[in-house]
Amino acid sequence: MGNPGVVAVAVTDGMPMFELAIATQVFGIDRRDIADPWYQLRMCAADPGKTRVAHGFVLDTPHDLRGLESADTVIVPGLDPADVSAGVVDPRLTAAVLSAHARGARVVSFCTGAFALAAAGLLNGRRATTHWRYTELMRTRYPDVRLDPAVLYVDEGDVLTSAGVSAGIDLCLHLIRTDLGADVANQVARRMVVQAHRAGGQAQYIEKPMPRSDGDGLGPVLQWASKNLDQQLTVTQLARTAGLSTRTLARRFAEATGTTPLRWLHTERLARARQLLETTDLPVDRISQLCGMGTAGNLRHHFTREVGTTPMLYRRSFQR
Repeated sequence: MGNPGVVAVAVTDGMPMFELAIATQVFGIDRRDIADPWYQLRMCAADPGKTRVAHGFVLDTPHDLRGLESADTVIVPGLDPADVSAGVVDPRLTAAVLSAHARGARVVSFCTGAFALAAAGLLNGRRATTHWRYTELMRTRYPDVRLDPAVLYVDEGDVLTSAGVSAGIDLCLHLIRTDLGADVANQVARRMVVQAHRAGGQAQYIEKPMPRSDGDGLGPVLQWASKNLDQQLTVTQLARTAGLSTRTLARRFAEATGTTPLRWLHTERLARARQLLETTDLPVDRISQLCGMGTAGNLRHHFTREVGTTPMLYRRSFQR
């Protein structure tokens, strides 16, 4: 069994605690009873000493950012949400990450840590992911990144990114599988009481609320359609209910929801299916009827394509 080497974690002011804890929980605990040698964890900061992270916690960070450059794996767990929104990334961090990558280190981000990798230019032309809430901001700020917001993590070999928050666990287990084998990763997952491999992707957790009408006159027809999803609704029916022509309805829909009436209906049907899978024990064929998807096969096809997992696996993820 090979030596997994040094994992250096880049700690920044205001960093979210959960993502930081994932790295320390997975790589910082001595697990030589599972695999010997185990990883060596190194905590690094631009200003070493005591680094104040989210919620007032102060972390001992004995190494400066030069500690990243000699590591085998560099992890950026996340950034302060206020810094992400403001577009602030410490240039000392990006320089250290670039230097580590140039020396051959594997560079990893969790959640919003992808913004540091993007700022360093490491994601240009690469497939990557981040938390679904920051998808549009990432696309706007770094258009050269081939962003995939539906997955839990992306492995581009020497650069790896994970989706929101707990997806960092999935990526860590993937790293262990790569370095030390599936059996070791499975043992770590059992000790952490998590799934060794989650089916599906981040898409199953994305909220898709009904858009606000904001005076566009669509509120009543949206509510009516949501209550009648089990029916085979048409654009003509929606227009008649709204008291509009089909052309005007399409224009109002585009202005209010950013999509077409039929696409909106499709999204609502899938949302209803998700809600029924989460909260009931109804069979899939009955759920497909109640959400207007017709047959169970049709629901499975569209659900798997849009959500990234099957209806049954989705149900298992959300029900106890």
